[in-house]
Amino acid sequence: MAEMSPLRRRMIEDMSVRNLSPATQRSYLHAVSKFSRFFQRSPDHLDPDDVRTWQVHLVSQGISWASLNQFVAALRFFYGVTMRCPEIPERITYARQPRRLPVVLSADEVVRFLEAVPSLKNRTALTTAYATGLRVSEVVALKLADIDSSRMVIRVEQGKGRKDRYVMLSAQLLGILRTYWRLARPRHWLFPGREDKPIEPNVLNCACRSACAAAGIDKRVTVHTLRHSFATHLLEAGTDIRIIQVLPRYRFVRTLMVLFFAVLPAPRMMPIRRVVCWRWRRSMTAAVGAVVSRRVV
Repeated sequence: MAEMSPLRRRMIEDMSVRNLSPATQRSYLHAVSKFSRFFQRSPDHLDPDDVRTWQVHLVSQGISWASLNQFVAALRFFYGVTMRCPEIPERITYARQPRRLPVVLSADEVVRFLEAVPSLKNRTALTTAYATGLRVSEVVALKLADIDSSRMVIRVEQGKGRKDRYVMLSAQLLGILRTYWRLARPRHWLFPGREDKPIEPNVLNCACRSACAAAGIDKRVTVHTLRHSFATHLLEAGTDIRIIQVLPRYRFVRTLMVLFFAVLPAPRMMPIRRVVCWRWRRSMTAAVGAVVSRRVV
């Protein structure tokens, strides 16, 4: 195994001192390493003109604005903090975010979508994402101990921004989770994966694609789509926008306002309870009858 360079070690120390999350640290290191490999030179020998050349290359490769901005954030940190050159980050600009309406499923589409997920574990995880508005990284990190049925809340540890918080736990979702527990018997992680680790986010996003195809839903759906659908359905039901900002923890009111104006003409309804209650239980009953053992795919 190659020895770590002093420059890489210093960058890791800088990120650790600032308490950046492990995922952010991995992302930054990957970006700087890729930047260095592109020029076949150490990044401390590259300047803002090289950064611009690399950005042009990434754009020509069709990289998304979100991925491009991840690289920009990494290089701004590297030059501004690790290299102690505060004037350089100002010359490394972020890509402008395109303004697009988020993909949202209707209440009926959510029902069809969830019923089309064959795996009990995946279906329960996706139902939890919809019924709570959690991000995929937060859903996969849930533990059994995070479900507080006495207070009817779910504890989210170190969510986005490395903050702990609580989200609501409805009686319907609690019933679904209890049925899932009786069948799957998870021990530590609520949705376990391989080798005593939680399920991978990619597993759930792949399940989303398969469920859309099976349900005949012609939309690009990810777990994050369920989060937007959760907030949208609450808006359509007449819930105060300030309450919705707290429930799924939208950091920016602007995101909610985009959803608000997108659904303003729609009739009000009460889809949350309808989706996660009786029709979900109907599909759960069918799943229970099909389960021969307590092993969950």
